[in-house]
Amino acid sequence: MQALQVIRHGTAPRLLDIPVPQPGAGQVSIDIAACGLNFADLLMVSGDYQACPPVPFTLGMEVAGTVRATGPGVSHPPVGSRVAIYAGSGGLAQTGVFPADACIPLPATMDMADAAGFQIAYGTSHLALQKAGLAPGQTLLVLGAAGGVGLTAVEVGKLMGARVIACARGPEKLAVARDAGADHTVDSSSEDIRRRVKDLGGADVVYDPVGGEQFSAALRACNRGARMIVIGFASGTVPQVPANIIMVKNITVLGFYWGGYHEIDAAARADSLAQLFDWYAAGKLHPHVSHRLPLERAAEALELLRARKSTGKVVVTMC
Repeated sequence: MQALQVIRHGTAPRLLDIPVPQPGAGQVSIDIAACGLNFADLLMVSGDYQACPPVPFTLGMEVAGTVRATGPGVSHPPVGSRVAIYAGSGGLAQTGVFPADACIPLPATMDMADAAGFQIAYGTSHLALQKAGLAPGQTLLVLGAAGGVGLTAVEVGKLMGARVIACARGPEKLAVARDAGADHTVDSSSEDIRRRVKDLGGADVVYDPVGGEQFSAALRACNRGARMIVIGFASGTVPQVPANIIMVKNITVLGFYWGGYHEIDAAARADSLAQLFDWYAAGKLHPHVSHRLPLERAAEALELLRARKSTGKVVVTMC
C-alpha cells in the first residue's frame, strides 16, 4: 500500500510503498477514505511539533474510514463500521492500524471528508471556548478566522450565543467567515486590528491560532476582564505577554492544546465530541472543506496549508 512518510526531519515527505499493517491486541485496521490535514503536520515534517513520533513515520493526524479487521480482544467497532479517529499520525495512507477505543461512530449522513477534518478543528474550538467561559451576548474575536480551527470557532461561537468578530486576510477569506456566521469582519492585511475591534466595542474573548503581531493587537483591544485563548502560532512567532497589560485590565491568558487535553479531562473531551457530532447530525454545523486532493497529491495539499491558500480544511482522499 502507499503511505506518505517522513524519513528525516526537515526533508520533504515521500510517498512510499510499504506493507499493509495488521492489527494487534486492542487495535483495528481501517481502510482510510480521507485524512484531514492540520498545521501540526507541517511542524511534524520539520520536527518542531511537541508530539512528534520517531522517524520514519506516516503523516496524518485524523482520519475517517471503514473498519476492515479487528485485533485480538476487540469486538467494537465491528468490521464494516464507518468511524473517525484522532491518532496523531498514520492517516496519510491507504490503510492504517489504530486503537479500537479511539474510534468514533459516524452519523449516517456524515461525509467521510467532513469526518476526517472534524475532531481537531471543532473539538479545539468547542472546548477552548468553554474553558474561556464564553457566554451569550459576549463579543468573541477570532484571529485566523478562515483557517481550519478559526472557521470552526466562528461557527461554534455563534452557536454559543456570542457576537463574533472575524479577522482574516483578504476579502475572499472574510467572505468565508461571514458565511460561517461572523457578525463583523476585520481585514488583517489592510486594517488596524486594535482600532477596528475597539471601534466595535472591544473583545470579551479572543481566540488566537495566529500569534505574533496579531496577538499583541488583539490584547490591546480587549475589554476589562477579557480572556485570551492561545491556540497556536501560525504566524511563526510566539508572542511575549506583557504582564502589565493583563494585570491592569484583569485579562486572563489561557493556553489550550486539544491533542493533550484527554490527559487533563478525558470525560470533558468525550462529552464535547458527543455534543459536536450531535450538532452535526442536527444540521447545526457545516464543515468547510476548500480542497480535496488524492493521496498522490498529498505534498501539494500540505503546500496549500504552508502557503495559506486554503480556507477551512484541506482533505486528502484515498480513492
